[in-house]
Amino acid sequence: MFLDTVLTRNPELVETATALHRSGAIPPDTYVMDLDTIEDNARMLAAEAGRLGLALWFVAKQFGRNPELIRAIARHIPKFAAIDAPEARILHAAGARAGNLGHLAQIPTRSLEEMLAWRPEAVTVYDVANAEAVSRAARRLGSVQHLLVRLQGAPGTVHPGQEGGVSPERLDDFAERVERLPGVRIAGVTAFPCLRCDPDTGEPEPTANLPLALAARDRLAARGHHGLKLSAPGASSVATLPLLARHGATHAEPGHALTGTTPLHASGHRSERPGYVYVSEVAHTLADGRPAVYGGGFYPRARINDALLPRSGVRLAVHDAPAENIDYYRLLEAPATPGDAGLGDTAVLAFRTQVFVTRSNVAVVAGLLSGTPRLRGLYNALGQTLD
Repeated sequence: MFLDTVLTRNPELVETATALHRSGAIPPDTYVMDLDTIEDNARMLAAEAGRLGLALWFVAKQFGRNPELIRAIARHIPKFAAIDAPEARILHAAGARAGNLGHLAQIPTRSLEEMLAWRPEAVTVYDVANAEAVSRAARRLGSVQHLLVRLQGAPGTVHPGQEGGVSPERLDDFAERVERLPGVRIAGVTAFPCLRCDPDTGEPEPTANLPLALAARDRLAARGHHGLKLSAPGASSVATLPLLARHGATHAEPGHALTGTTPLHASGHRSERPGYVYVSEVAHTLADGRPAVYGGGFYPRARINDALLPRSGVRLAVHDAPAENIDYYRLLEAPATPGDAGLGDTAVLAFRTQVFVTRSNVAVVAGLLSGTPRLRGLYNALGQTLD
């Protein structure tokens, strides 16, 4: 999906990743992250958001919740949106500030006091029961916690496994009950996704959730709530921030824009540069000539097209594999010349991923922009250092 883009806009990353694998510094099934480029992308996002009067909460799941990358991004976007409690703890420990907790997964009730003590800017709640739990925890801490109302997604927009939220027809009932709770205040609304990229053109367009969120904010304002936030996550990038600002959003939650891997970035030149590649190697070759490369990081929704084998310079198509199968290997098309793919050969791929759901390694490299590449560290998919 992104191999042409990374070869055009960040060829040094491909060269460095190849050299690290050939030297044995990194194993197959490793995502190589370009620290300088990712920080530069964060800088551009922060500048554009500042120009438009938007606030940003960054998301870390797609690059493996890596502490070095978190610190680099937080120098420009200080606050995060954590998708679950383990991610929140990693982000907090790395020194980033809590922006939005409960973003895609509600905070477990027994973790609320711990996380509310960080004084997050907002906590997203899906129902009255979660609002009541936040209220109890905030009262024990002697604080008042701002809440974002997560709205139930419009039909056809909700990913399986992400169901939930307050339906528009029950918003007034929800608000009336939460308004009576001590220790919390309704501070805004959110829905997901609010933007989506056209599968054919890659161009961003609002989903039905964005007008739904705007209408919900207006209804809460009519009830007397003021200064309401509207966080509109989904495909947040330099290219889409103006669209969000025009539609009245106050907050965006960039994730893949930090690594230059939204669908927009595959379809043409965008401000953010691609910031990672995936490295594997040829494990064996089938009798019909098809090479098998090691798996572990082939995210099912990645839309992988082909792999580059730098030794021979060939690019081979990557065969699809059923999502329900274990990701031991991935098969490539047989090369026209059998010697173009041999045992142990490096394979470099570039596709959209969510590193936190893989079993991959994450290598952080720095110095590519200055021509002095160096490996800063090797981590697992949850941001823990590997010896």
